[in-house]
Amino acid sequence: MTQEHTHHHDDHGHSCQHHEHAAPDKPDDAYDNIPEDYSGTVWTCPMHPQVRETSNTGCPICGMALEPETVTAEQDTSELDDMTRRFWVGLALSAPLLILTMGEMIPGSPLEHWVNASWGPWLQFALATPVVLWAGLPFFQRGWQSVKRKNLNMFTLIAMGVGVAYAYSLVATVAPGIFPDSFRGHGGSVAVYYEAAAVIVTLVLLGQVLELRARNATSGAIRALLELAPPTARRQPSARSARAVCPRRHASPS
Repeated sequence: MTQEHTHHHDDHGHSCQHHEHAAPDKPDDAYDNIPEDYSGTVWTCPMHPQVRETSNTGCPICGMALEPETVTAEQDTSELDDMTRRFWVGLALSAPLLILTMGEMIPGSPLEHWVNASWGPWLQFALATPVVLWAGLPFFQRGWQSVKRKNLNMFTLIAMGVGVAYAYSLVATVAPGIFPDSFRGHGGSVAVYYEAAAVIVTLVLLGQVLELRARNATSGAIRALLELAPPTARRQPSARSARAVCPRRHASPS
């Protein structure tokens, strides 16, 4: 009986020792890329907290922009600034492109007197190319990353839809003769979809800008609440004694 009890105690002690030296469990080690000796800002995804990076590389699961794991004194708005700049460029080029393609719906079709029908696809190509290839570049990058990591997400669909519409339109502009008659409209020209690709990119950029603004506003509100905390506090364990206490985050080095 004594030996059996001792053997059980030894097993329990060995189990405790094993768990004491074991590394703590993580949500998903495959997405945790923080070195053990890293002391800088840790970036994570608000939708997938198991993602932890040393920089804002984007979430490998959903493609969203990462944000600091803890509220910092300075707010990083580089992602918002970049998306805002791309949105305004996309809007400035997509608006006239949409008017150009929808001009035939205007009573009297006044644009037909200004733009030659044979030059219409080339003009649309010139307006849509910067929107798709520059303003929409982050979406193609995130879409490609989602395919490489086998985590298909919203940006996979955006990259495929915009890419196919732009590539088809480019082929129809450069080599319209390879298309059969069933692809041609009343005027004998092949329809192009430059405006669809450009407008999709611009609308998605608008959504990204609104999302990033909302996230930055939330972080700013949390930062404002932290600033309301007093630099010192008074702890009074009894009615006779009281002493001032400085919170660690405001304490100055001795």
